Amino acid sequence: MTLQNQPPKRYLSLDVLRGITVAFMIVVNTPGSWSSIYSPFAHATWHGFTLTDLVFPTFLFVVGNAISFSFKKIDNQPFSAFFGRLLKRSVIIFLIGVLLNHFPFIDFGADSWTLKDISSVRILGVLQRIALCYFLGGLIIYFFRKASTLLLISTGILLMYWLILYLFGTGNDPYALETNAPKLFDDLIFNAKNLYQGLGITFEPEGVLSTLPSIVHVIVGYLIGKFIQVNGNKRSTFLQLLVIATTALAIGLLWDTVFPINKSLWTSSYVLYALGWDIFILAVLMGIIDLLHLKRWTYFFEVFGKNPLFIYILAWVIISALHIIPVNGSTVPSLFYRDFLLNHFADKTASLLFAVCYMLLLWLIGFALDKNKIYVKV
Repeated sequence: MTLQNQPPKRYLSLDVLRGITVAFMIVVNTPGSWSSIYSPFAHATWHGFTLTDLVFPTFLFVVGNAISFSFKKIDNQPFSAFFGRLLKRSVIIFLIGVLLNHFPFIDFGADSWTLKDISSVRILGVLQRIALCYFLGGLIIYFFRKASTLLLISTGILLMYWLILYLFGTGNDPYALETNAPKLFDDLIFNAKNLYQGLGITFEPEGVLSTLPSIVHVIVGYLIGKFIQVNGNKRSTFLQLLVIATTALAIGLLWDTVFPINKSLWTSSYVLYALGWDIFILAVLMGIIDLLHLKRWTYFFEVFGKNPLFIYILAWVIISALHIIPVNGSTVPSLFYRDFLLNHFADKTASLLFAVCYMLLLWLIGFALDKNKIYVKV
């Protein structure tokens, strides 16, 4: 990690989108109780799409936006220098993800504690996928900078992924939880104890094969970022973004009829559908912020957008640490949720309020960082 005195210069609408994504990611990741969640704040069980299913791909989309600014000088860089920086940052983000999966490194018993078995740590995850998509997307962008070429590559990736899942899935349904190609591929190269177990069986939603279509979010995010920089925050840009968004949404829904929208499999239809919403939301933000000049509300989200990955990491570390610190036979989060929120609100409302309160706590930390001009580049 490195500290910067000034945040990288970006368009306000892009910064706000990044901040909204981080804020919502914290909310959906830290409910008061996982058994009490309003349906929009839970992932689709398998096929389908909820508001929560938009969060992670949006994070990848804004990574691509950021690349459109940070890669401005690559024309004057030798490949060795570019590759070294790209690889270093990708490895750091990947390793942080693995360490977060293992955190807090200790299993606490009633009267003793033991070190967690590092051999059973989940190897893949959210930060790991971000790292892989940043690295592979960055390489593709470096070598193929022309927009038409990048769009052709993205189309090829999505079609190839569809073909792989159709041909190499087993059973009557190649897109089922038990028989899909991404699961079969991860089962071949990983020990089961190093994969996600939260769906009732061993299945890694951030697996190796499904990382392939995820790269498209970064590439398209880069292209949209460049498009806005070239054309400016104008009415014509706003309208063109709406057309692009509508087209992506329509193709995604049409593709869904034969290749279901599925976040866990990261299907190609899901990629296009999520990208359509991302571009639509970005266009709306541009219209509000840049065309209507309504900016007073934006600072709240700018705080998250200036230290996005660092705040996401902090969110994970702080809540995990609070859950292992004993207080009167319980923990601070449990006491706040059980003894305060549940006494005043219905279970799902209390669970959501807990997540919102935690998000506001992280905002205060981000606010302090911004006021002191501390920007952590992970």
